Amino acid sequence: MALKLKADQVLLLLLVFVPITLVLEYVVHASATTLFLTSAVAIVPLAGIMGKSTEMLAEHVGAGLGGLLNATFGNAAELIIAIFALRAGLHDLVKASLTGSIIGNILLIFGLSALLGGLKFRKQVFNRTAAKLGSTLLLLSAVGLVIPSLLHFLRDGAESGAAAATAAGTGSGLLSLEVSVVLVVCYILSLVFALRTHADLYQGTAHAGGETHAAPAWSKGKSFAVLVGAAALVGWMSEILVGGAEEAAHSLGMTEVFVGVIVVALVGNAAEHSTAVLVALRNKMDLSIQIAVGSSLQIALLIAPLLVFLSYAIGPAPIDLVFSPLEVVAVAVSVLVVGQIADDGQTHWMEGVLLLAVYVVLGLAFFNLPG
Repeated sequence: MALKLKADQVLLLLLVFVPITLVLEYVVHASATTLFLTSAVAIVPLAGIMGKSTEMLAEHVGAGLGGLLNATFGNAAELIIAIFALRAGLHDLVKASLTGSIIGNILLIFGLSALLGGLKFRKQVFNRTAAKLGSTLLLLSAVGLVIPSLLHFLRDGAESGAAAATAAGTGSGLLSLEVSVVLVVCYILSLVFALRTHADLYQGTAHAGGETHAAPAWSKGKSFAVLVGAAALVGWMSEILVGGAEEAAHSLGMTEVFVGVIVVALVGNAAEHSTAVLVALRNKMDLSIQIAVGSSLQIALLIAPLLVFLSYAIGPAPIDLVFSPLEVVAVAVSVLVVGQIADDGQTHWMEGVLLLAVYVVLGLAFFNLPG
């Protein structure tokens, strides 16, 4: 209890970086690198508050809807980051942050949850049917991201010259729009499956050795209000974060792709990090997986298509779903690894180590990618 109290106190102390960042941005007009660092720190305590409020809300509505709500509000920051980058025409940064969110959620978040939860409990079980559906949907999302990229590279390789580049760009843009419609329809149907026809699969299971709790400490109204308020502040801090990302990348010796895939995605998804790990430590692996996998699904099946649609209205040019070869490989490998982990309906700490190892290897690859 003492350790938990100290951790909560540290998070509350870090909240001071929220007004500090605002003063540096609007009064002092500090450098982009300084704003990048302070806003990143400011998001950490907000993410902790967000995680706690979502946990309280999940106690009222169940694991399925609770995981969906956490993924939704956790991805609000990602969506805001992407919208501002989209308006600025930073398409590579937008795509990199999408890639980073997908692999970060299913490798880093799920990996940390399995590792830390596995160190406390010898074996943690979850609903295999629900987990397999999530991994199947992830596979579909990988296909949706790979096919436009594959078409682009095939056309680019078969033809040459400016005309070929124009044709490839036009074809990829149209295919990306069509694929986006398919992905959104699948996402909507997955919600019907999870919340209506097969809601029982997502309610979580009582596990031996897990902690039991009485009524939630917060009311549903308070939980929701705190969640919305924290999400709004996370979005504000994220806007400042992305504004200084490019200059910070150069000054800190990082490429823009690495900043998007690792740094921006990592900070933007901090809310899921804290909540998924927290519930795993309480032996609620169903909810932990719903948060990690559900967030990746929302990015791939909803956020990415939504950004394609929005780019026709707010962007200087439409964005497509053509990703770099390394990004395509990273998403495909991540999805395949998670599918293997989720196949038996249980996790232990060594599986968490393996997931984290894959994330580190991919991170090193992106860090060494030529700028």
